[in-house]
Amino acid sequence: MYNFYYDESEHSRVINLSTITGETYYDNFLTTIVGWDSDKEAEIKQKYLAFEEKYAERKKKGELKSDTFKGNQFTYGFASFNKPNVEMLNDLLSIIDDDFFIYLFVASKIEYVIIQLFKNYENSLFVDMDYVRYSIVKAILTYRPIEVINNIYAEPERFVSSLIDFFNKRIEHNKKNITLKGAENNAFEIILLVLQEVEPPISINWDYHMSFMGFALLLKSKGIDDYSLTIDKEGNSKTFNAAIEVGIANCTEVDSKEHFGLRIADMLAGIVGKMMKSLYHSLKNESNNATVSKTLLDKAWFKLSEEQLCLYKKLYHILLEINNDWYKIYAGNYSDDLISLLALLDYMNHFKSADEIQKDFNMHPEYCNAFMCSRLEEHFNRIHNKLPVEPVVPETDEYFRNNKGAKVYFDINKQPELMINEGQNKYLVLSIGIDKGGSPLATIASESENKCFRLPEQLSEWAMTVIGMANMGQNLFPSEVVFSRIKGRYYVDIL
Repeated sequence: MYNFYYDESEHSRVINLSTITGETYYDNFLTTIVGWDSDKEAEIKQKYLAFEEKYAERKKKGELKSDTFKGNQFTYGFASFNKPNVEMLNDLLSIIDDDFFIYLFVASKIEYVIIQLFKNYENSLFVDMDYVRYSIVKAILTYRPIEVINNIYAEPERFVSSLIDFFNKRIEHNKKNITLKGAENNAFEIILLVLQEVEPPISINWDYHMSFMGFALLLKSKGIDDYSLTIDKEGNSKTFNAAIEVGIANCTEVDSKEHFGLRIADMLAGIVGKMMKSLYHSLKNESNNATVSKTLLDKAWFKLSEEQLCLYKKLYHILLEINNDWYKIYAGNYSDDLISLLALLDYMNHFKSADEIQKDFNMHPEYCNAFMCSRLEEHFNRIHNKLPVEPVVPETDEYFRNNKGAKVYFDINKQPELMINEGQNKYLVLSIGIDKGGSPLATIASESENKCFRLPEQLSEWAMTVIGMANMGQNLFPSEVVFSRIKGRYYVDIL
């Protein structure tokens, strides 16, 4: 039996013009679920109540919540924490040990709006609408064009024209530094080609179901059937009802004052949300800048004490190592702030001590920026790869089975090679893929069981081409395929 507890951060009940343009608005909505084996409940409760007792003077209305850490204390991440906050956060994170299950859901509110605006647009061989939507969201959040944001709600009939006007102006502005902004201009030009008339809604209510979809998949992945979920009680019970509708069993609503588990979830959600928010503001590009240049973290982010570096390492362990799973962190396509935070945690975790960071202190903004950008690029590339991807659930230590039931070995050298004799060789190909090292793979139909084979490296480009076509909605398989080897060269014909 496992007990789970849910809370959220940066919530907007209704997404409208006043919401998005408000001073306290932050784009990302976060939910956190913490849990543990019910046999551990009493032990964890004792530790957490002792923590709350130690910091009882910081309670408000009888509760110790994440609001005790103010937003301005995160200006330079943990480097701007004073000693009392460092001690308090260290005590909190020390409670979350390897017996915990952590689930984090992050969604962009603007992305949710843009998905609704373009909900009838689908990927095709010629246009990747996921790419277009992602690029529009990123542009709006990066430059915050007030006329575009205003027209989503105030004058929906002008939304597309204002968006086109904004992208045209950005393209001209970016030409001041085409080396830095060339890729962005290419994206904007594609957007201009596909923007057409849309009918946006006047107001959009938040969809609470998304928070629980990834959690349901996490439970399935971990093989957890016997569990309870306690949700922080709210007035209209929309969150509770959404959990039930998604299929989450044994749900209850409780006031956070009545259960310590909800307060742990609140603390973790608040800390992660404030860190992401601080990163967003620190890396925000001012749209009215006369020059076009990189935006780097201030050096103050890296002026860390040993205790402050320890906080990064502990948060890294909590989010990226404890009970790790494919569905532990569940997010939308546009999740740049989340990716930046995870990259920052990974970057800090590489250092053995605070003294090591000081050795090359002046270069850390550049180094960290490059590290974050590489992670963002990896995510952006994954958006293009929309072939069905399932978590790797090993059948043995040597292999797992793909969605066609074929064995795929973790060691590519153990994957059998497809026999392509001189002349023509015809097979029924169910799917084409690429392993993590870039080797092309083909799953072939067989009466006994489907089998996955390694293809010759000469066919790597062909494999990438058909995968790219599938990304754009043109999946060619299953099909009969003729592989030919003629004078040492390989050829492919899809029948």
